[in-house]
Amino acid sequence: MDKRAYLEAQAKEIRKETLRCIGSLGVGHVGGSLSIADVLAVLYFDKMHIDPKQPNLPERDRFVLSKGHGGPAVYATLAIKGYFDRSLLSTLNQSNTDLPSHTDKNKTIGVDMTTGSLGQGFSAAVGMATALQIDKAENKVYAIIGDGESQEGQIWEAAMFAGSRGLDTLIAFTDFNKFQIDGAVSDINDIAPLDKKWEAFRWHVQVIDGHDVMAISDAIDVAKNTKGMPSMIILNTVKGKGAFFAEGQAGSHNMPVSMEMANEAIERLGK
Repeated sequence: MDKRAYLEAQAKEIRKETLRCIGSLGVGHVGGSLSIADVLAVLYFDKMHIDPKQPNLPERDRFVLSKGHGGPAVYATLAIKGYFDRSLLSTLNQSNTDLPSHTDKNKTIGVDMTTGSLGQGFSAAVGMATALQIDKAENKVYAIIGDGESQEGQIWEAAMFAGSRGLDTLIAFTDFNKFQIDGAVSDINDIAPLDKKWEAFRWHVQVIDGHDVMAISDAIDVAKNTKGMPSMIILNTVKGKGAFFAEGQAGSHNMPVSMEMANEAIERLGK
């Protein structure tokens, strides 16, 4: 199996486990979870220096899901990678679960930062990258923010600081799926031109197809070789990608998903 086929298979498995995870609860953040499956596949199965057997390894790369509501996709990824048993995915957001609706480092093995309040996770990622720069460490910090989240002022305060400090240990992604909970991003508070905004804050910017695993892989390689400035990779994605009942719909931000709906979507994804 070549690299593209391998990563695409991992992304498909992430989508399937995410659907099972949300279907077991009956409701969840399906749209923004499925739109990041491809970048998670590339990060966890190709690019990140991590070891599931040593989740707190000091030399590991860090990952922060600032749009913390995409937690189900991260949980699916961590389970597939071997951080914990896949059976735990059926406990999503249940009483006393280790897999809450939004990611929580105090509950879930493999989660580097608790997130959920939009904008704050990105600031934490910038703080991590700053610490690595001070320590002259080689670790990378990867962070995913949302396009709706990009309306938060805290995102741009953190962006300004990271750009001014030249934090080249920081590689961030915008999940640009064009929708937020209340509708189209462009209708609510348009963030265009997004690439020019990040460039103005002294970031190296790439705009790519967020569902093309090789484009993601190549963009990360470029970011890793970019010195003296942080990197933003804008992922053009489809909200709910891979679920016939959710694709391209603002209503998929948080929606009812029966196990029957999940299973049908899994079947349609194929082997």
